[in-house]
Amino acid sequence: MSGTGLKAALRAGLASPLLPVWLVPALLPFGRSAELGVFLSLVGAILLLVREPQAIRHHPGAKLFLWLFAAYAGAALVSAVDAVAPGKTWGTVAGILRFAPLGIYTCFAVRRPAKVRALYMATAVVVAIWVLDAWVQALTGIGLAGHSNGERLSGIFGCDNLKLGPALSACAPFLLWAVRERWNRWALVGAYLVTLGPVLLAGSRASWLCYGIVGVAFLWREAGSVKRFLAACAAGGVVLALVGLLAWQVSPRFRERIAHTVPALSGTSQGVDAALTGRLDIWHTSLRLYAAHPINGVGVRGFRVAYPAYAAPGDHFLTLEKCGDGEGACHAHQVLLEVATETGTLGLLAWLAATVFAVRMWWRAGPVARKRAFPPTVALLAILFPLNTHMAFYSAWWGLLAAWLLAVWCAALFADLPDASPRHGT
Repeated sequence: MSGTGLKAALRAGLASPLLPVWLVPALLPFGRSAELGVFLSLVGAILLLVREPQAIRHHPGAKLFLWLFAAYAGAALVSAVDAVAPGKTWGTVAGILRFAPLGIYTCFAVRRPAKVRALYMATAVVVAIWVLDAWVQALTGIGLAGHSNGERLSGIFGCDNLKLGPALSACAPFLLWAVRERWNRWALVGAYLVTLGPVLLAGSRASWLCYGIVGVAFLWREAGSVKRFLAACAAGGVVLALVGLLAWQVSPRFRERIAHTVPALSGTSQGVDAALTGRLDIWHTSLRLYAAHPINGVGVRGFRVAYPAYAAPGDHFLTLEKCGDGEGACHAHQVLLEVATETGTLGLLAWLAATVFAVRMWWRAGPVARKRAFPPTVALLAILFPLNTHMAFYSAWWGLLAAWLLAVWCAALFADLPDASPRHGT
């Protein structure tokens, strides 16, 4: 993409009708401010349906999003029937309904390939600002949000809000895609390494794996063959090892996180549990919770309330203030266990059906659509990869980011209207 094309894409990305969609990632570091984009999307969706009541029936992307959203929200609704914390669960069910108009509006606002590119570029600018600020904070100790957290690089999210790692690794595909489109493969490699620094220093090991998946996906896309892909992986492994060695030498935060991970190499359950910060306790308790509530779970966001009754004696999440005055772990820290414990077998089946349906629609959309939807596809794959630890998908913040990625994915996959003439705008 030329410099003129890039500027045009950014102007389009920051202008209506993409502005409400773009505001979600743009305001993500600022707490509830990101809900402004959700509210504007709600207004836009209402105006759309008032003007064209049958619009959704003729948009495959909007229909796909609503089917997937139905699985997500339906699992939560079923779990609320006999939830252990009815107020919390019903409040969560009511809250996630806001994702439906966000998805509908996004699909109609991003109906042309040019709009998809503009949204990607505008999102890439946001992620680039996060990366630049994180580097400034890493080098000087202070950034746009003030001083960094003492244990982990916190970046623009603030010292008491350690979400830089998860957000950066999830949204990095947009930045990497934009760099590749604007320049070349070497620029892509440079952008990946520049973003890798803040991801490592943010200290979230789940984000390290998430960002690794992003890297593998881009390697596969660039390689073009299995042989070149394996060679690229080997070269990438060497580079990452060198970057890790450098980070070990210069960053006490990184050394601390590695030292915290080393006990897992002992092969003992105690070592693994120490490396996982006690998550083995959480996962064992999760299995007991699921066994006791196998049909529809304990209710979304009811995990913390139910946890003490099923935790083993001496569970340190009950004796230490890990998640509020010794109440217990906040959530299962693993997406399958979260769905199983909070929504039961019915929820698991709904999520599984949604996953199969999504993969089928992605494949049937064709190679052009799959290429167009590459960044959000990689992002969703990275955050949902089951062999990792996860943030809570039914929480307000992570749930919003996941819903936004899903909405952009559905929109991009079916953005099949031809681009309008430049004289008439896009």
